[in-house]
Amino acid sequence: MNKNNKTRFIHFCLLLLSAIFTGGCATVEGPPNPDDPLESFNRAMFELNDTMDHYAFKPVAKGYNFVMPDFASKGVSNFYSNLDDIVVFFNQLLQFKLHAAAITSARFVFNSTFGVFGLIDVANYMDLPKRNEDFGQTLAVWGVPSGPYVVLPFIGPRTIRDSGALLVDWTYFDPVFKRNTLNQTIANLAIKYTDVRAGLLKASNILDESIPDRYAYVRDAWLLRRQYLIYDGNPPQQEDDFNEDELFDDEDLYRDEQSLESSPEAESTAPRDDQIVDKKILKETPIKTNMEITVKGYKPKGKKAAPQADQNSTDNEPADE
Repeated sequence: MNKNNKTRFIHFCLLLLSAIFTGGCATVEGPPNPDDPLESFNRAMFELNDTMDHYAFKPVAKGYNFVMPDFASKGVSNFYSNLDDIVVFFNQLLQFKLHAAAITSARFVFNSTFGVFGLIDVANYMDLPKRNEDFGQTLAVWGVPSGPYVVLPFIGPRTIRDSGALLVDWTYFDPVFKRNTLNQTIANLAIKYTDVRAGLLKASNILDESIPDRYAYVRDAWLLRRQYLIYDGNPPQQEDDFNEDELFDDEDLYRDEQSLESSPEAESTAPRDDQIVDKKILKETPIKTNMEITVKGYKPKGKKAAPQADQNSTDNEPADE
């Protein structure tokens, strides 16, 4: 994009963002959600994007999937992913992630050469994983607060910080914008995001069928993923998050048997010896009675039964001969 087109593009984006934020403040009704102060405006933009997606983007993506073979669609995804590594590389340098920047530069070189201009992701087979970095993440690393969550038309979920950072990536780092005319940029963006939308068809169908409040679900999922990316997969633990160490804070729950038996509480509630004996007798009495009955009725072969020791016994039945 030449200098005049770049300037006009930046001015247009700034005017669009100003109109969006002004409209967002005007459309908020009632007490705002502290976690989403622009929720009223965001829901309106979400519905607008959803309507455009339903009537325009989604049908185009379905047609794209129908026409494009799997290998060709994969090649297009790899091509734009390879160009995105340029954005990732510069932002890794700005974040002083030098080792990660070296890996990303190696990815770009190998995929651009051996991978036929990035159509084949050969770096993935060389243990050079894909990274995700942008100027919004760079600002987060520098300590710039994110600001409220906002849904932009055509673009989708962002924060105030990431919305401004997106212009920096497009203007200075992204080769799709940097060295192309406006018409070439629009054509590249159309192909790129059609391919992205085609890859999300199954996920969006599941979302449409199973989630009652899709706006809240998308917002929470996007913010969680954004935090995950900013901290490179190790986000800090929140105060209200579940802490498994709390399970072992109460030592009384896991004291050993010996300490329980020696404690005063256990001694006061422990049964006395006579109680234990009585319980044993009660449990063993039926067994002894059965054994006595068996012995009384048993007679060895060839011998007469022994006379009853107690003639006045209640058992008056004669022994079997």
